[in-house]
Amino acid sequence: MKWLPGLALNLILPPICPVCRTLVGTPGDLCPECWEQITFISEPMCKQCGLPFETDENSNTLCGHCMKTKPHFDQARAVMIYNDFSRRILIPFKNSDRTEMAPTLAHWLRRSGLPLMNETDIIAPVPLHWTRLFKRRYNQSALLASELTKGSKTKLVLDLLKRTKRTPPQVGLSAAARRKNVQGAFIVNPKQKTFLSGKRVLLIDDVVTTGATVNACAKVLKRGGAKSVNVLTLAKTAN
Repeated sequence: MKWLPGLALNLILPPICPVCRTLVGTPGDLCPECWEQITFISEPMCKQCGLPFETDENSNTLCGHCMKTKPHFDQARAVMIYNDFSRRILIPFKNSDRTEMAPTLAHWLRRSGLPLMNETDIIAPVPLHWTRLFKRRYNQSALLASELTKGSKTKLVLDLLKRTKRTPPQVGLSAAARRKNVQGAFIVNPKQKTFLSGKRVLLIDDVVTTGATVNACAKVLKRGGAKSVNVLTLAKTAN
């Protein structure tokens, strides 16, 4: 009878698609029409940053950016392209308390990132500065990481990293400005330094644009003793 409370809640507050507000079967799910508008990322892609290629490429090919400036993370993968439609999914989840979407979004992450998860000892979120966390009341990346580890033997460490600088939002900044903005913004939590040594880390975030934030985190984690750092996100820009 554990299903009764959920059934009662659905009768009182029927679940709706977070994008178009039509009725759906499960809280956080998209309707079929919205589902078809998502641009999911698949091969071929850059073997390191996961940038999708427009033409067929060898699976071991690097994109121009990764060849020119090698990232600190080993591999990065994303579920979908970050565009006008995916923003309609992610912005409410990130800024409007639509936390009921977390299980569905984590399921998408698991499907796209299973190869990375199989090579992981620790799953950790990109942290928020405490002032931003206080204002928002939750860290969307931590919610995803928590959902992702349910039913998994992989260790979840929510406080592996700490954000020591309250940086301005990255939106609207150039790639160079984004890198400068997050420079020195993260440290390994002193309580976790011993535990981190030699571990393979999977870093969780919601969106990657230039990659400045996850790259800064990966740099700190490797300096702190991590054996490898991979990145798994919901969305990535196409260029």
